[in-house]
Amino acid sequence: MKLRNKVAVVTGAGAGIGEACALLFAREGARVCCNSLTRSAAAVAARIEAQGGEAVFVQGDVSLESEAARLMEETAARFGGIDILFNNAGIVVGGSVETTALEDLDRCLAVNVRGVFLCSRFALPHLRKSRGVIVNCSSAVAVKGVADRAAYSASKGAVLSLTRAMAMDHIRDGVRVNAVLPGTVDTPSLAGRLSRLPDAAEARRSFTARQPLGRLGTPGEIAEAVLLLAANPFCTGTALSVDGGMTA
Repeated sequence: MKLRNKVAVVTGAGAGIGEACALLFAREGARVCCNSLTRSAAAVAARIEAQGGEAVFVQGDVSLESEAARLMEETAARFGGIDILFNNAGIVVGGSVETTALEDLDRCLAVNVRGVFLCSRFALPHLRKSRGVIVNCSSAVAVKGVADRAAYSASKGAVLSLTRAMAMDHIRDGVRVNAVLPGTVDTPSLAGRLSRLPDAAEARRSFTARQPLGRLGTPGEIAEAVLLLAANPFCTGTALSVDGGMTA
């Protein structure tokens, strides 16, 4: 029970990495706020409670200042504080700088970067009190170029740099800040994107081949890495690659 009596906020908790992380945190003893843009994370919170844990669902768009603030306020009001923030909510936008629509670029940066910024800003007053930790979800593409991911790569590079800056800004507050850098993970989001391509099977083989281990990652494997970054008191400013050798 590495997180016994801790309170954790997981954004984008409705599926994939966020869902796996919320469930793992709960198994490790945390009380968990499950956030999502839609009501998808409500089922995850209900599952945690059905298994004997404590959870609350807070719907909201993390890219909006008022909703990011409300997310932290409602969590702290329900559980008495916040110890862990996992900034997981994010979207994937395909395309190069020539083919990406400006509205897609703006939305990608709003969710993936502004969302991390805002949630961290409003969690920090609580995290100072608890001497807590922020874990941000960056990506292997923050450090390795891949085709047709210009906006997404830029956003995840920004998350990685923001993580390092925040780690130094708040080290004297006793707040740790780390990032996990997943490779390609077998999630509902990936399945949805593949289904919209002309040859989904070939695209899946191509995505799999990017990992020298020869397979996609699982949400649970990424969640285990997030747990390590949240629980290990000597990790701050850490960028942990969990990518099947993609950036080796």
